[in-house]
Amino acid sequence: MSRSWVSPGVAYLARGLLSVVVPAASSVIILVRLASLRGVRVSPWFISAAVLGAVPLGFAAYVLADERSQRQKANRLGARLVPRMQGKWPGNLDKVVNIVLRSENEYLGRGLEDEMKVLGPTINCYFFWEDLIMTTEPQHIKTILATDFDNYVKGAKFREAADSVLGTGVFNSDGEIWKLHRTMTRPFFNHDRISHFDIFDRHADHAITLAKERFRAGLAIDFQDLISRFTLDSASEFLFGHCINSLSAGLPYPCSATESTDAIQGDDTATAFAYAFSEAQQTINRRISLGQIWPLTEILADDTAQHMKVVNAFLDPILKDALEKHSTTGEFNKNDFADDQTLVDHLVNLTTDFKIIKDETLNILLAGRDTTASTLTSVVYLMAMHPEVLTRLREEIIRKVGLTRRPTYDDIREMKYLRAVLNETLRLFPAVPFDVRENIHDTTLTSPEHEKKPLFIPRGTTICYSVFLMHRRTDLWGPDALEFDPDRWLDERVKKYLIPNPFIFLPFNAGPRICLGQQFAYNEMSFMVIRLLQNFSAVTLSPEPAMRPPAWWAEKYGRQAIEQFRPRNHFTLYAMGGMWVKMEAVDDVEVIN
Repeated sequence: MSRSWVSPGVAYLARGLLSVVVPAASSVIILVRLASLRGVRVSPWFISAAVLGAVPLGFAAYVLADERSQRQKANRLGARLVPRMQGKWPGNLDKVVNIVLRSENEYLGRGLEDEMKVLGPTINCYFFWEDLIMTTEPQHIKTILATDFDNYVKGAKFREAADSVLGTGVFNSDGEIWKLHRTMTRPFFNHDRISHFDIFDRHADHAITLAKERFRAGLAIDFQDLISRFTLDSASEFLFGHCINSLSAGLPYPCSATESTDAIQGDDTATAFAYAFSEAQQTINRRISLGQIWPLTEILADDTAQHMKVVNAFLDPILKDALEKHSTTGEFNKNDFADDQTLVDHLVNLTTDFKIIKDETLNILLAGRDTTASTLTSVVYLMAMHPEVLTRLREEIIRKVGLTRRPTYDDIREMKYLRAVLNETLRLFPAVPFDVRENIHDTTLTSPEHEKKPLFIPRGTTICYSVFLMHRRTDLWGPDALEFDPDRWLDERVKKYLIPNPFIFLPFNAGPRICLGQQFAYNEMSFMVIRLLQNFSAVTLSPEPAMRPPAWWAEKYGRQAIEQFRPRNHFTLYAMGGMWVKMEAVDDVEVIN
């Protein structure tokens, strides 16, 4: 059934009716018919009870049979089942309820971390009798992403959850379709283009000007909002050749301001696009978190539909215009890359399939906008928390680039401390904290405890790996793993921890699916940090009520006890309630000197 006119929930219930209820009812009817042929009269009440009871009894039989089958398969492979979370209610329902209730105020990943302290770094959440493996074990992640890559795919469950937003783009496809998207996009990111720095510079100047205006008025800004607009405008321009101009919409005001945010922003198209794209991603994340039963939360309608109407209204005319222009100007050499060529220009030289082009540009927009904005938000937060790092980084910037000159690619490559700050930020706050795969065949993963049997993974299992939690493990990074210390990337700790085990640091994924735009992201983040510290000499937090963590966090352990914002994630990590800061602008005297 097409999702265009049937909601996910209705489609799910229809499939369930056909696969469970109809067979169960048919079996009861057959038995009743056989009984009647023998002259045995069956009460209608008995028939109703049998039909109703057949479904749960059949499901219970299936669960028990599946459990037995898994144990037999594991034994044949000399393996054991992955340690399971043990709830008090059937289907670990109490665990699910606890996670949902805690999610609003709990620290990101804390519930999983608590379970892993008891069960080990790889566990089976087993929500609603469905295997859901969570791991922070680098050897397991290496197997999933690299050494057994062909056996681990995005899978049908992820594709179904993300299809209404990402289509068949590179992040939501497998096999030949994934290879096609990857092959089409790779050449575009293989070149350092001066035009990209022109784009960064123009939008960075705009963002910094807006920030200075607010600071002169004595007001804080939501840096997360500002930098998301910067990355959205930059990404839309180099991807589409059309800037969304989200920086032209008014910035939100803090609660203490007399001005109204609503009155400033109004019904702006750019703001509507950014909001719709973000909400669509949030819906996908919720679907994935719920597992295969997610359609039951969308009985009346597809929750992404209205948001994607806004996204499509902006994007479709741009793509159609590019295809029309291409048809009239003729085909260029597919191996030529003009410095000002956009991704859409590049794609229309390779295909005229509107859906392929649209899906791919949306996927790359997600990567090019949200991940960079997330990391830059975390950089500013950590510089506010560690002014000594800001001072040292600013000294390197002034020494290499000065206070006014635009940085070059060579400048960025030579700035070792800047790279260390970015890497340390990506270690503690990776832009993509959690990711998922699904295995095609029955397989095993090495046991984290060397003296024990390997772990059995049945085919079709959803496996979620968390680099957010892995990057903070003290057994992998040392006793100071929870501390922000860029020097760990410049001293002996690199040789001690990272070089022997490179899969403990995976902010851009690894293996064949490693991020194509990794260097592009480093360049954009470096450029913006340089521009910020050329213009501002200090950063302080100015938390709004929605940004502040609950007071009881201070009584907990680890980073939760010291954190001054609430990290959350949809596809990417973000600050709940924003990242409200004030900055001290560089005065004219310093610039002249």
